[in-house]
Amino acid sequence: MRGGARIAWVLAPLIGIVIAGTVFFHHVEGWSWVDSYFFTVITLSTVGYGDLVPQTVVGQIGTTVFIFVGLGVFALAVQQFAEYMMLRREAKQAMKHNRLESGSPSPVANRAEEAHNRTGHDT
Repeated sequence: MRGGARIAWVLAPLIGIVIAGTVFFHHVEGWSWVDSYFFTVITLSTVGYGDLVPQTVVGQIGTTVFIFVGLGVFALAVQQFAEYMMLRREAKQAMKHNRLESGSPSPVANRAEEAHNRTGHDT
């Protein structure tokens, strides 16, 4: 999977859980959209300032479910992002290794040689 598509697959569930949490708390607790969003993000990040606390039973149960699901999605996103970065770094290292083993010059050296051949003198 290409990098952009992989990042989209990582971000989509995170954005989805934030939207779902915001809508849930807005309707169940009757909070403003901003307060609902704030509570969702603060809860998902496990900061929990304590200035907003669900007062309804549905809100309290929903919060516990949201925490478990949200932390799972968040952990998966972090893992996927770390794997993407690791694979990207490994690919770059493999390219460098292959270039060294094959004896082919780097792209910078290729451009310098092409410029030298065009002008007839060192760049």
